[in-house]
Amino acid sequence: MSRLSRLQRQVLSLYRELLRAGRGKPGAEARVRAEFRQHARLPRSDVLRIEYLYRRGRRQLQLLRSGHATAMGAFVRPRGPIEEPDGAGARKAPPEDGDGTRSPLDGAGSPETPPNGR
Repeated sequence: MSRLSRLQRQVLSLYRELLRAGRGKPGAEARVRAEFRQHARLPRSDVLRIEYLYRRGRRQLQLLRSGHATAMGAFVRPRGPIEEPDGAGARKAPPEDGDGTRSPLDGAGSPETPPNGR
């Protein structure tokens, strides 16, 4: 097997640290494994995305270690139309990246530009 790059070693180290920090917190270990499995298919050449996910994982690790975290969950947007609070109608759910989660790099959620550009 070939030698691991520095970034690969950092990601594996983060994985182990997250698993250790998640022991005893409901849902944490399963969530860590699922997140890493989900992104394991990223091509090695997608370094920007890998580095983004690495930084995000570091922040999650800090939160887990802070002592304030008692469990690890996920904020998930419901699928399908979302009703307006005043009942004026439904708007379309934001696009997803195919695996049930929105990609932070797709620009979804930003205000739409009107057709006239103003």
